[in-house]
Amino acid sequence: MIEQSNIFSLKQVVSSIRKTIEERYQKTYWVKAEMHKLNQFGSGHCFPELLEKQDGKIVAQISGSIWKHNFDRINQRFLTIAKEPLKEDTTLLLNVKIVFHETYGMSLQILDIDPNYSLGELQRERLQTLEKLKKNNLLNKNQSLEFPLLPKNIAVISAESSKGYSDFMQVLQRNQYGYQISTHLFSAYLQGDNAANSIISQLKIISENISKYDAVVIVRGGGGEVGLSCYNNYSLCAEIASFPLPILTGIGHSTNLTVAEMIAYRNAITPTELAETLIHAFRTFDLELTGIFSKIQNQVMAYLKAEKIDLSHTIEKFDSSTIKRITFEKNELKALKVKINASTKFVFFQEKQFMTNTIQSINEGSRRLIKTRFSEIDTIVHKLPNLIRINLNNSKVQLNHLDQKLNILSPVNILKRGYSISTFNGKTLNKNQQIKVGDVIVTQTYDSKYESEIIKIKQNEN
Repeated sequence: MIEQSNIFSLKQVVSSIRKTIEERYQKTYWVKAEMHKLNQFGSGHCFPELLEKQDGKIVAQISGSIWKHNFDRINQRFLTIAKEPLKEDTTLLLNVKIVFHETYGMSLQILDIDPNYSLGELQRERLQTLEKLKKNNLLNKNQSLEFPLLPKNIAVISAESSKGYSDFMQVLQRNQYGYQISTHLFSAYLQGDNAANSIISQLKIISENISKYDAVVIVRGGGGEVGLSCYNNYSLCAEIASFPLPILTGIGHSTNLTVAEMIAYRNAITPTELAETLIHAFRTFDLELTGIFSKIQNQVMAYLKAEKIDLSHTIEKFDSSTIKRITFEKNELKALKVKINASTKFVFFQEKQFMTNTIQSINEGSRRLIKTRFSEIDTIVHKLPNLIRINLNNSKVQLNHLDQKLNILSPVNILKRGYSISTFNGKTLNKNQQIKVGDVIVTQTYDSKYESEIIKIKQNEN
């Protein structure tokens, strides 16, 4: 059985721990840690969460405490030196005392925070990022892009609740010239540990629809250098430098530019100034265009004036030339009329003489032709009786010859020479008639006619 003297109450144990720690850690220490959450209460006291990370993992964590009077003093120093209040998600150099409470456990009581250390850490990271960007030839890569003549479609990386985003949109939408600029918000964290990855993620989304936008704008409200530490992050700055569209920044009022601002295509101190820069691009183009229109108008007016003067001179010359030409043509017409009248009379005379000669020639020719024809007729009339007698005698001789031929070819004379004619059914026998045994044929001789019955038919051999 355990002896009663060896049993301790919990309070005795934790009190012993407190005394041991108080005896062991009597001094204060400067500790570098990240303040994850400030946890400020209504009383003004703060109970921040302090941690340390390595390769993105938490390797140490402890609670802290800042009493109100210390917090007010520390916060005022930050406002004076860092130009912004004490914020969460920043790496700080803390002056702490190790304390242990029987109820709340161990914690670090924060007595002071050095704002200059935070600024120094920012500067160190800034220089390291710049050196790495230079080594990888990324410093001026985004600035070497061609800026669109009129950036009409803008991708905006900001937080919808950000005052900087509100100011930026107000300037664009209420510009006095009525220029229309289309914007699309890509919401992201703008400060703290998650800001760099959040902005990089949105840049990658924009790059997937690169053809929809002319430029990218990153805007946020004002702040000191400590709050802008994420804009010295190498990964974010490398993404901005190598992005295929011009990136413009308006991320705060700091006098020292962050690396992101230095390597962006263009930067402005405030979102308002950045929006005015975009409006100025439109205004500059507008004025140039107006100047060009005015110049074209003046040149056109001068050209029209010169052409009008030339036209007046041309009209005067034309009128004078026209009158001269009309007078010349009128005189030519009169002369031509005289020539035509004279020529017409001469032609009429020639034609009349020609017709008279032609009529005389026709009359004389007709008389000669008629006389010749009458003479030929008389000759024919004298020769006609003899010609008729000769033709009649010739015809009579031809008729006698024909008569003799007809007598010779007459069937009667043929039959007299001993020939006969056989017929069947009144038709002379030939090879086309089909005569068969038993048929009766008629045979005609000069002085007789015979009827015969066919008793045998024999074909001649050819």
